[in-house]
Amino acid sequence: MPEKLLCASSDLSDTTVKICEVDGVEIGIIRHNGDVVAYKNVCPHQGGPVCEGLRMPRVCVEFDDQQRALQQNFDESEMHFVCPWHGWEFKMETGEAVGDPKIRLKRYKVTERDGEVYVEI
Repeated sequence: MPEKLLCASSDLSDTTVKICEVDGVEIGIIRHNGDVVAYKNVCPHQGGPVCEGLRMPRVCVEFDDQQRALQQNFDESEMHFVCPWHGWEFKMETGEAVGDPKIRLKRYKVTERDGEVYVEI
């Protein structure tokens, strides 16, 4: 597969998604847990710009014996993209939909070398 230059490595951070266009396709790219991940910026639900949505940790709910919610906590080890159109959540590490792991974002293979980031299209 041919590689396409996306951006400089220095353009990436753990907190901000960079949106790049390659051959007419928008790709969201972010540094996550030391790796670089890249996804097509299209939500499989209804085509929203998923990579431009909120990035937040997984929400964990603690319940009592009667299944009433007591409190919510955040699990920083599992970050999510939240599509800005309808709130669908996807695991940043794998692209899996939180509600149904069979639904996934399109992920691209990324190579980082010589201070630049490339993606296979």
